[in-house]
Amino acid sequence: MPKKKTGARKKAENRREREKQIRASRANIDLAKHPCNASMECDKCQRRQKNRAFCYFCNSVQKLPICAQCGKTKCMMKSSDCVIKHAGVYSTGLAMVGAICDFCEAWVCHGRKCLSTHACICPLADAECIECERSVWDHGGRIFACSFCHNFLCEDDQFEHQASCQVLEAETFKCVSCNRLGQHSCLRCKACFCDDHVRSKVFKQEKGKEPPCPKCGHETQQTKDLSMSTRSLKFGRQTGNEDADGASGYDAYWKSLSSSKTGDAGDREDEYDEYEADDDDEDDNDEGGKYSDTETTDVFSNLNLGRTYASGYAHYEEPED
Repeated sequence: MPKKKTGARKKAENRREREKQIRASRANIDLAKHPCNASMECDKCQRRQKNRAFCYFCNSVQKLPICAQCGKTKCMMKSSDCVIKHAGVYSTGLAMVGAICDFCEAWVCHGRKCLSTHACICPLADAECIECERSVWDHGGRIFACSFCHNFLCEDDQFEHQASCQVLEAETFKCVSCNRLGQHSCLRCKACFCDDHVRSKVFKQEKGKEPPCPKCGHETQQTKDLSMSTRSLKFGRQTGNEDADGASGYDAYWKSLSSSKTGDAGDREDEYDEYEADDDDEDDNDEGGKYSDTETTDVFSNLNLGRTYASGYAHYEEPED
């Protein structure tokens, strides 16, 4: 029988497992929480935007720049990693920065590790919105990733895209290569695949993960786990009844089209009658208004207010006694 684990051995194994998870989580930082994509408020124009070296709106330099790699605003000089030595002095502001990233347009501190590694692993290196095709330099907002297809999205299109992302480019949930039900869905290609056609010779499947898409290589997901919907058509025979009489199924479509035309004509006649009735009411109101104006003029015709400013008389023209 194997030896029973002691308490110290269990603690050591749990500690090693936690350290392994921490190291893995450091490499996979969420895009919204990355320092180069942090939210920043300009010191001059008070506008909120992505972390940048210069304000996107007024081009002013910030007083406390944030490093795009480590996220610090002050160099404490605790190690000898700094390229510019400042022994015994804490450096802030422009004394802390060492470069500007060409991809995320943010400051990088003068640490040797940040300067040598950030440009290679910058998460916004190829960040271009899938909807509006704008890069980091073309708009002032932050960059996000879609929760389903994992494409880049700008701050303006993130909600609208994610609301319509789980829609297939087909009218059914069938596999694109055969007539069977697609059990695996690719949210980038917007297509379903069965168990046989999801296998690919180009893209290898990793152990413990879902099979990759045979078209683009993106990881597929189970169709039953998603809220997938199919493409709906608002024209042609799809709008009519399924039990169509015509051979091609367009009989119900033409019937609905003719009924809508007759309905529009009837609505136009009703609108014309209402318009004529409104014109008659307006003519009656105009005639009544004329009579009322004459009556009011007769009432105030005998009223005498004397010499007033409105009648052309001013106070400085009053003759002295």
